[in-house]
Formats: sequence, C-alpha cells, structure tokens
Amino acid sequence: MTLRKIALTAILTASSIIVPTVKAQSGIQNPMTQAVLAVYEEELRENPRDYNVLLSRADEYYRHSEYIRSLADVNKVLEYAPATEEDVRLRAYVLRAGIYNQTRRETQALPDLVEAEKIAPDSYSVIYQKANTEYTLGRYAEAKADYQRLERLNSRAPEAYIGQARVAVKENNLGTANEKLAEAVNLDPNNAEIYVRRASVRRLMGDHNGAVDDLILAISSDNKHPRAMNELLEYGNTNYPAAMAGLSNAIAQAPQVGMFRYIRAVVAQAHYHYLAAINDYRVILDEKLYNYHGIYASIAECEYALGNYESALDNVDRALSMIRDNASYYVVRSRALRALKRYDDAIKAGAQALAVDRQSNEALVEMAMGYVGTGNYDEASNLLGEAMLNDAENALYPMLRAWVLEKYLNKQSAARQLYEKVTEMEHFFIDNPRSLKGFAQLFLGDKVQGAKWMENILKTAPDYDGLIHYYGACFYAQAGDTEKAMKCAAEALDLGYANYHDWTEAVDGRVNVGPLRDDLRFLNLLHRHDAIFGKEK
Repeated sequence: MTLRKIALTAILTASSIIVPTVKAQSGIQNPMTQAVLAVYEEELRENPRDYNVLLSRADEYYRHSEYIRSLADVNKVLEYAPATEEDVRLRAYVLRAGIYNQTRRETQALPDLVEAEKIAPDSYSVIYQKANTEYTLGRYAEAKADYQRLERLNSRAPEAYIGQARVAVKENNLGTANEKLAEAVNLDPNNAEIYVRRASVRRLMGDHNGAVDDLILAISSDNKHPRAMNELLEYGNTNYPAAMAGLSNAIAQAPQVGMFRYIRAVVAQAHYHYLAAINDYRVILDEKLYNYHGIYASIAECEYALGNYESALDNVDRALSMIRDNASYYVVRSRALRALKRYDDAIKAGAQALAVDRQSNEALVEMAMGYVGTGNYDEASNLLGEAMLNDAENALYPMLRAWVLEKYLNKQSAARQLYEKVTEMEHFFIDNPRSLKGFAQLFLGDKVQGAKWMENILKTAPDYDGLIHYYGACFYAQAGDTEKAMKCAAEALDLGYANYHDWTEAVDGRVNVGPLRDDLRFLNLLHRHDAIFGKEK
C-alpha cells in the first residue's frame, strides 16, 4: 500500500489523527480536507511528477472551487502522464474542461472535451459536457447533434430532452421546445430537479412566471433542494418582480405554509429589501408558522442594515437564547454592539463566535474592528493577519489590514505592500467589485487604472439591486469625484439598495461613501429615499 493510501485510510478512520494543516496554501477550512491535502503534499515532495497524486489533488481543489490551484495541478498531469495512461488523461481533460467551464472560458474547454471524446467516444458524461459547452459557445447545430446522441445512448435521460429544448429556443422553435420539456417531465414527474431544469428553459423562453412556478414546485416537493432555492434567489436578481409574484401567489394559495413566506423573506433580504423581509419574518412568528431561532437572527441582520441597532441586538439575543452554539449569531451581535459604540462588548461577542467556530473569519474581523474602536490597533492588525492566513484569496482582509496599518499605525510601506497584494490577486471573475482591485490601485496612487476597473464593472456587470452602483459610489467618493459618486449613489438607491448602515455609518477600511456624508445633496438624496429604509414620518 502506498504512503498516500495508508495515510488516507488513517485519516478516514481516525478523526483524532494529527497531521500538518495547509492553511497558508489554501482557503479550504475543512479539517478533513486539509488533512487529505497535507498527505498529497507529502507524497509530492517525494515525487513531484506523480501524476496520479496530482490528479487526486486537482480533484480535491476543484470540489472546493479552488480553480487556480486545480488548474495548476491538472496541467502538470497532462504534461507528465504518458499517452498510454488513457484513463488518467481522460479524467484530466474532463477536469480541466470543467475548470474552464466554471471560470467562463468555454473556448478553452471545448478542445479538451474533443480530446476526451477521442479516448471515450461513447461516454455519456463527456458528450453531455461537450454539448453544454457547444451550446454556451453558440454552436447550436453541434450542440443539438450531441444532445440527440445522448438521447440515442439513453432514451430515458432527461438531460438530452432539456438540452434539445434549449437549442430549440435558440432556433426560435418554441413548439419543439415545449414538446421536449414535456417529454423530460414525463420521464420523472416526481423529481424536483426536473422542474428546476424546466424552469431554466422557460426562463430562456421569456416565460418568467412559469419559471418561478417551476422553482416553487421543486421546493414544494423537496424543501431541501438547494439548487431550486439558489435559482429562486438568483431569479430575484434578474427579475425580482416575477420572483415575488410567484411566491406571493404560492402564499395566497397556501397561507399556512410558512416555507413560502420564509423563502420570500430570504429572497427579499438577499436583495436588500429589508422592510419586506422583516414583514414576512414577523408574520411567520406572529402566526406561529415556525418558531425557528434563525428567523430572529435574520430579523436582526435586517434591522442592523437599516440602522436599527438596538432592535438588531434584541432579536439576535432572542436567537441566542434558543441556541448558544451558533457562531454567526455572535458575529451579528458583535456588529450591532460595535455600531452602538460598545466596543468591549463587541470584542467579547466576537470571541464567543470564535469559541464556537475557530475558523470564523467574520469573527476575527469583528474582533479586529472592535479593537480599532478601543484603540488597540496592533491587536486589530494581528487578527486581520490571521484572517489573511485562513483565506489567502479574499481581498477584504488585506484591504482592512492595510487601512489599520496606514491610518492608525503609520506603517505606510507595509500598507502599500498589502494594497499591491490585492492588485496582484488572481480573479477569474474580473467583473466582481468585491475583488477590490480598483480600490487598491486608487490607494496606491494609480487613479487612472482604478477608474478603468470601476468603469468596466459599471458597464459590464448587471446591477439588479443597486450593489454594483453602491461600490461605484464608494470608489468615486474615495477618488474625490463627487459628481460621479452622487450619480452612482442615486442609481443604487433607485435600484433599492436599502442598507442604511452602509450609506450612513460604515467606516471599516476605505471602501465606503464617507466623503459624501457632509454633502447636503447626498443627505437630501437619502431623505428622498426614506421609504426604502422605513424612515418615513
């Protein structure tokens, strides 16, 4: 038995085994996974060209969405594995194609799938992945042919019919699309997943009400179906009215089914419509549809965002009275206490969160910001450094630490190094403002590049609930471009970004609208949107 097999067997059979962790190497927090990765690392030190170990590690990274690391390993597999190792190379091609697909690089995925198909010409999974990639690339004739091949390989596979329906929509053949959807549903009418898939095609057809109804149907038959819930939340992005209408219809038909009202509240909260979310959470509690501690915590999060800190504290304390070992509740408590300037209590709440979950970076950040409030800047910096070690790919932590070093500890050189680190971070999704790259460029003095980054995001990233334009307001406020900042703020508010705390109080780091808060025009702008904050007299 190889070293890897021996070690993995020990890990899987003895949870108390002590092995080196790989925190600095990966943002993966699961101790079991860290242990497995440590075993792979040890074996690769003995033989860096062991393509079987590299492929196993690449698989592990992929499962945890560590695509950059997974890609590095799988590239080595295809470099080292000889042509005779067809099974290894097949897995590697499919895995690399999966990485490319997950990171929106389908043009690079397709050649790998062609190579995989040469090795396994009748592989259902390879043909399915290839058809989906062709479809994404707009190569509809090729995709259609491959979906039809899937049907010939397995006439009871709903994927083949769903795929053909998607192509039919692109061909503007809605009749065929509906026929294929009906065939797919008839194959397995009790399967919640089939309704999620039909919803995706109906959405493509512009039948948004039908798509939302399908997602609700999926959740009705399987209320633990995570994809249906995620799709419904995402639908709130692109068509919030349709999502709300579908859920409201379900509530009207089954008013005592608290699940529908809970989902509507979650969708509303996820898109910064806090008043609507609180209303549904309250109805659930008042009508005793559920008495779940998480509802009180959710109300606390909404109240905090609306700037109602005492109410947030009351509700999260109610949640904690029902369950004491939830780290996220202590984090919410810490935030509310810090907003109330009760810094020592906030630090204590952050420590309680860490006592429950030692890997909670949110707790580390809350403790750090609490220490900023008390003037203990060295401890704040140390805690943020620990957060950086736990998750080396999250730009927030070096940005916060750079702010503490620069503003409070007068360590300009160290701060610059952290800003530079943020600009050098690899991000597959460059249109994500949370990468903070442009902010780091701005704070390094490169306003031109920072502005290009922000302008590109505002032009290319769809903004469904105002978050993107909120980031724009933050950027231009920090850049001293008040007119652009005001324009972005107005757009964000019009789109419903109702986080009153962010608009009026947020100071952590330099990603905030602080420079606007003394501008009478900004205050009037907020006042004109009092309704979304629940502050109308």
